[in-house]
Amino acid sequence: MFEQHSISGTFATSKHIVVYPGDCLGLLKRIPDESMQLIVTSPPYNIGKEYEKRLKLRTYLEQQAAVIKECVRTLSARGSICWQVGNYVGKSSIIPLDTVLYPIFSDLGLKMRNRIVWHFEHGLHCSKRFSGRYETIIWFTKSDDYLFNLDPVRVPQKYPGKKYFKGPNAGKYSCNPLGKNPGDVWVIPNVKSNHVEKTEHPCQFPVELIERLVLSMTNEDDWVLDPFLGSGTSILAAIRHGRRGAGAETVGKYVELACKRIKEEQAGTLRTRPMNRPVYDPNESGNRLTAPPWPSKPDEGETSLFGKGLGKEYSGAK
Repeated sequence: MFEQHSISGTFATSKHIVVYPGDCLGLLKRIPDESMQLIVTSPPYNIGKEYEKRLKLRTYLEQQAAVIKECVRTLSARGSICWQVGNYVGKSSIIPLDTVLYPIFSDLGLKMRNRIVWHFEHGLHCSKRFSGRYETIIWFTKSDDYLFNLDPVRVPQKYPGKKYFKGPNAGKYSCNPLGKNPGDVWVIPNVKSNHVEKTEHPCQFPVELIERLVLSMTNEDDWVLDPFLGSGTSILAAIRHGRRGAGAETVGKYVELACKRIKEEQAGTLRTRPMNRPVYDPNESGNRLTAPPWPSKPDEGETSLFGKGLGKEYSGAK
């Protein structure tokens, strides 16, 4: 059972959990300067989801700049901002949003620490380009003296028995017993229909993605802020590890959803995918759908990247 805290609709530094039912600028104006340790969010991508109005790219970036400027004001001197984005999809091309958002952060004096690639294996299938299977988290800090805790987010070593073969440490184990740095490519399943965390929200963070940021960039009792809260995942990751969480959401049904999930988290009943669980392997699990429907010995004469081809029975596959 987790420590119980009430959910407040207005911000105060004495609170532990804040779900503000309104525009994020309204929430940000109530937050004191340099009081947030971690600001993490996934803003609308301007692709016409049900919770956003599609805008011209210039207008979208102007709106983002206004929010980012206020976020930087509230960020502590040792704090971090993590902006998770994908692509803006135009009529005939894509624009990686991290590339056009970077100058906004840079012009405000922030320094980029990492461009983290979040890789997942499921999503929409494209027919005229390669299917998108990653998004990015751009991580900025105000100064060089920023908080970063690596040990809580280390992952298992690939070769834990590896030893130094020469030099003064020859024969000693060369791996850190606590695990290795997870690097800047994170393989974490996205929240699709069969994910244990799936709700009605169409673009939902997996909790473990935000947990890694919370554990590495904050200490207990620090504030974590999400200006585009959605289904409440950032607050869940914060309170799970003894932090305080605040966020704003304009859509009423998502405010209710976030509050419901937060209450379940505090009651210890919220189902989530554990951190660092290996990605699902359909062959090891014995999934019957791994048996291909096409012949194992395709007809001679047909070619493919994988050998002789897939055979006439499956020649129309995309």
